[in-house]
Amino acid sequence: MVTIQHMTTEQLEAGLDDIRQAPKDSGVLQLIVRRPDTGEREILDDGQLDAAEGLVGDNWRARGSNSTPDGSAHPECQITIMNTRVTALVAQDKARWHLAGDQFYVEMDISRENLPPGTRLAIGDAVLEVSANPHTGCGKFVERFGADAMKFVNSAVGRELCLRGINTWVIEPGAVSVGDTVRKL
Repeated sequence: MVTIQHMTTEQLEAGLDDIRQAPKDSGVLQLIVRRPDTGEREILDDGQLDAAEGLVGDNWRARGSNSTPDGSAHPECQITIMNTRVTALVAQDKARWHLAGDQFYVEMDISRENLPPGTRLAIGDAVLEVSANPHTGCGKFVERFGADAMKFVNSAVGRELCLRGINTWVIEPGAVSVGDTVRKL
């Protein structure tokens, strides 16, 4: 088994120029991950998005949220999206991308400037809307990628660029597949 050394702040910051060069208006869906239960991950070639369920078969609804008064799933946080350039940097190996815990990994600039809340994204047959709710990560992110990675994604620059990812919800249901174009509408 290969041991992965967590990246240092300096190593992470050295990747910012590459991250900032991600495509602005359209990109590619490079990975779909379904979370059927806590701690479980299924890497999919295709998936189905549903307005009530999010990614069909994902535990988003059952897991709930600590950001809603009653603990139910937050309706604007169905699908989390992470920039593949950030994922590649912190994970260091594509076989570890899914450990970030998001459902979609896209080769696209997902910064607040490029995709402000309310922006709609077409992916495959579906349309998602970007939420105003920030995606900040958790203790599992620190465990998997290190404390410096968490500080990096939650720094002022990290929040501006949405390095930890963005929350979205399904506006139009439909099929999505790895390799689909992701377009700003």
